[in-house]
Amino acid sequence: MVGRDNEMHLIRCLHITGLKDAIHQIEAVGVDSTGIELMRGKTLHFNLKVEGINPRTANILKQEMLSLGGDVALDGRGLDCSIQSTDGLLMGSQKQFEKLIQKLDSYPHLQKIGQALKETFQNIFKSDFTLRCRRRTFRLGGKTLLMGVLNVTPDSFSDGGRFFDKDKAIAHGLKMVEEGADLIDIGGESTKPGSKPLGLEEELRRVLPVIEALSREVEVPISIDTYKSEVARRAIDAGAEIINDISGLHLDPELACVAAKEHTPMILMHIRGTPETMQKDVYYDSLFSEIIAYLKEGIRRAESAGVDPEQIVVDPGIGFGKTLEHNLLIIKHLSEFRILGKPILLGTSRKSFIGKIIDVNVEERLEGTLSSIAIGVLNGAHMIRSHDVLQAKRAIAVADAIRMAEG
Repeated sequence: MVGRDNEMHLIRCLHITGLKDAIHQIEAVGVDSTGIELMRGKTLHFNLKVEGINPRTANILKQEMLSLGGDVALDGRGLDCSIQSTDGLLMGSQKQFEKLIQKLDSYPHLQKIGQALKETFQNIFKSDFTLRCRRRTFRLGGKTLLMGVLNVTPDSFSDGGRFFDKDKAIAHGLKMVEEGADLIDIGGESTKPGSKPLGLEEELRRVLPVIEALSREVEVPISIDTYKSEVARRAIDAGAEIINDISGLHLDPELACVAAKEHTPMILMHIRGTPETMQKDVYYDSLFSEIIAYLKEGIRRAESAGVDPEQIVVDPGIGFGKTLEHNLLIIKHLSEFRILGKPILLGTSRKSFIGKIIDVNVEERLEGTLSSIAIGVLNGAHMIRSHDVLQAKRAIAVADAIRMAEG
């Protein structure tokens, strides 16, 4: 028998990424259901940054969090109220934040921030979504969806116009479905950096025949990649079932009315400016705050027009008005966009930031693309947009298996 002084104590630092993981680990040590309910909120730690708050509010938040065992990091000038507004970093467990929200309800002037915190946690913990298309309903949160990219343009950055011909475009769409694409995203206007707007009639001429043909041939939903309401309306008549707007309803707000009328899901992407201007003098005071605010405004416009809140997907817009460092940070911290309470789409396929990292041209960016896809899936992407469907499908399958592994 080994004496107590000779015992070896094996200690593990558990990587608990969500409530499901937390419950699993508590169960694994033999805790009963009552104990699990009491403890699960103590396993998850959150750091919530609240921007532009009144110093008086900031001090109350700090006092209340300290009383609960958490804390709030503040600028010293916020503590002594020598500035008009300050940012605060709220640090605590889920259980501590739940108690804070209850306490804030007793302060009439702080009920609004309490409600915002409550909504934040509801969004963060929302892991399962339903996307309803006309012919198919998708469950998001388990298997990651793959959207195949079909550019019907003569000047695409990714494929050099290989599918500008109608018959070639249709054949490629069929091939992507065979390779496992869950959706096909068809676009007729190049949105690479510096590209100028395309006329309405030319965009319609390019996309409608392809949409009409493919919608008859395949069962997977077709997405129309456009920011123009008239293109979206005509594309839906031709068989499209999703609207993918690179401008997040900032270039043609009427697009939301089309989606609402046709009961069509929307993908809202962030872009800085327009494709023609987006890479000029790229600068953000606060990268994530500005992207989130932009997407929130797009969501507000969509929902105000009558779009079902459950039918909105968000896309942070890799490469659309971002530097190399911005793109890397967005992928690394993709889970931050959970705060919007919507499924997240990530599109990194063949983009220039990959070329800058590994110093290759667009035709040689497959490995870099697959690496970014796998990391994106692990960091919270519900949908991936890619040109290379077969290879992306395999990368997603491995990343999904790792993400959903238990033990």
